[in-house]
Amino acid sequence: MAKAGETGDWQSPELAKYATGDALGVINRSLYTDHLNGVVTKGEPKTNPEVSKVEPPDNPTTVMISDCGDDSGWLKYKNGQLVNDTPGGRRSITAEVKKQQDGTWRVTRFAVEAVGSC
Repeated sequence: MAKAGETGDWQSPELAKYATGDALGVINRSLYTDHLNGVVTKGEPKTNPEVSKVEPPDNPTTVMISDCGDDSGWLKYKNGQLVNDTPGGRRSITAEVKKQQDGTWRVTRFAVEAVGSC
C-alpha cells in the first residue's frame, strides 16, 4: 500500500499479491479516494510486526499479526502541499493473514487504531 500510495495507484496488481478479500477492498477504496482527490503519499510507515496467534498450531492456515506502527513519516500531499491534519504517530495494528489455496499467504482483514493506541 505504501508503494501504491506514492502515485495513488488503486489498481496496482501488486496489491493483490499481499492482500485479498476485505483487506484488499479497504486498501483499494482508500487509494481510489486519494486518486480522485489528487492525493499521493510520501515516506513510509515504520512497522515491526509480530505473530500473536497461529491457528491451528500444528498446521497453520491463519496467523494473527500485531504491531505498533508509526505513520508519522508517511504523509499525504496534494500539489506538493501537506494535507494531513495531524502528524500521525504510533498506533496499534492487527492483521489476519490466511493461507490461500495456491499456498501463498495474504492479509484478509486488518484494523488500524487511533494514534496513541499503543
